[in-house]
Parts: sequence; C-alpha cells; structure tokens
Amino acid sequence: GPPFTHQQTPHKMVYYGQTSCEQDTERYLDVVKYVFSSYKKEVPLVINTMGWVKGEGLLLLIDIIRLLSPSHIVQMDVYDWKAMAPLTPECVHLTPGLYTKGKPPAKCKQMGTSGAENWKPSEGEGDAAAPEYKLLYVHPEFPRAGVAGEARVHSGILRDMSILGYLGQLQSPDIGAVLPLHSLVPYQVPFSAVALKVIHTDVAPTNIMYAVNASWVGLCRIPDEIRCQTDGPVLLTQTPVCDCLGFGIVRGVEMEKKLYHVLTPVPPENLRLVNCLLLGNIAIPNCVLVGQQGVEGEIPYVTSDYNYSI
Repeated sequence: GPPFTHQQTPHKMVYYGQTSCEQDTERYLDVVKYVFSSYKKEVPLVINTMGWVKGEGLLLLIDIIRLLSPSHIVQMDVYDWKAMAPLTPECVHLTPGLYTKGKPPAKCKQMGTSGAENWKPSEGEGDAAAPEYKLLYVHPEFPRAGVAGEARVHSGILRDMSILGYLGQLQSPDIGAVLPLHSLVPYQVPFSAVALKVIHTDVAPTNIMYAVNASWVGLCRIPDEIRCQTDGPVLLTQTPVCDCLGFGIVRGVEMEKKLYHVLTPVPPENLRLVNCLLLGNIAIPNCVLVGQQGVEGEIPYVTSDYNYSI
C-alpha cells in the first residue's frame, strides 16, 4: 500500500527540512554519509535515490554512487525520450561528480626502447579502481512511462498524507472519534531545555518565535549540552547533522512562562533525549488548520483577510 498507511520508526533518521536538496547539496551529502555510517552490513540495503537526474542532480547521483559503493544499480529509462546515458561503472569512474573527481583517461609516457616497457601509465594514475557493480537497465515498453509531469503535485499530496498519518498516532484507537488537535494536551517544554534552528533560511532572533509558532518541527538530539546564558530561547548558529527522533507541532509559545507547547506522538522515553527543535520548509497540511472542529469565529493561525501587496 501507499507509505502513509504503514509508517515505521526508522533505525536512523535525520531531518533535512526541505523537499528538494537543490539549495544545499553539501549538507544533503553530509546527511547521507551520517545515516549510512550506521549501516552494519548484516542485511541487504536498498537505496531509493531521488528523481533529480539532470544537471547537478546527475553529478550528485554520481557522488552518492561513489560514496555508497552499491553492488547493483537499477536504472529505469523513459519510453519515448532518451533521458540519460546508462550509468555503467566505466561512466561513473570517469565522470566528475559535484564534489568528487572523476578518473581522467590514463596518460602514458615512453619508458625506453625495449618493446615490453614501451608504455606505462604515468605516476599516481591507475590507483583508483573503477567501481564494481552490476547495472540492471530497465527500458519500459509503453508510452509516457517515467514522464515526470504530475510528480511534484503527487509528491505534495503524498507528503501531506504522510504527515496526517503520522499525526493520526495522536488519536485514540477507537474508530470514529477523531479529536481536533487543539483539544489534545501538549507537552510543556522550557525554552532552556532545547536549542532552536531554522534550517532553510535566516530568521532574525527577534522574529524566531513568530516563525516557530504553529510550525512542524523535527525533534532532534545534538551531542552538545544545552548551555543557556539567558532565560530566552537557545539559538544555534549552524544547522547540525544529528539524529531526529520524530516530529511535532509547536502549537503555542508561552512567552511569560518561557515554554513551548509541543504536540507529538513520540513516546516519553524518547522525548527525554530530545534537546533540539529544527524547523524546516515543511508546512502543516492546510486541512489540519482549516478543518478544526469547534472553533467559532476566526480560526487560530489562519488569516482570511490577507493583503497580497505586502
């Protein structure tokens, strides 16, 4: 079935915070390395790469192949359009990636006149062996296979469904009684207990609470201890690559008592490990905010009267 119907807690997870890695390919590779480092090789590993295979996306894919050394690559072509050349081991060996160098064709130099020694590769070359993997090249036989037209719209809908499926864990197991999120009791988290970082853009410290309020956040664990000089929020300057233990919604910020109110299905024994909230460019699905039952008048966090000239 579709992924949102059978969600599982990952063995290792990092919150990247964006739906595309175009803006920060370097951090994307750091995240891939970090997650891959916990693979113990006792079981087969299937790596589902993303569908960005043009321009920098292809170069990034070559970096990932070099980094992860797969035993097999399955490449699916498009029926009526030559999308990309087959990713043979030779092709990956010679092509420079976005951050890794390719192997230039061997330059040869003459080594004297005796026949056997005539040509040898020059120093330092021939060290890097070509990657060894089996390429399984799939060519579909029906028109429009692999055409990416509606993929973006579909992925947005599936992402919303995944978020809703995840939030469904907050509901009681009784079928029929769906509680609106504003009727559930949130956790109270002191400002001093967790560090904050907005991943995808710079937010002035004076506006950080406006950004975090009513937002989807990754509940993360950074190795550093949280040291709080003031009683204000703890703000990180760099985006950490760290374990993410789950997700939540900051459903309110209480400035007087210096508390975040967080709704999350993550169990308390895991929440004890969380010391960092990462805010990315992932929005709470509209229906969660607009479809709240039992709200009279203005819906909290939803603006109906909006000035588009701003």
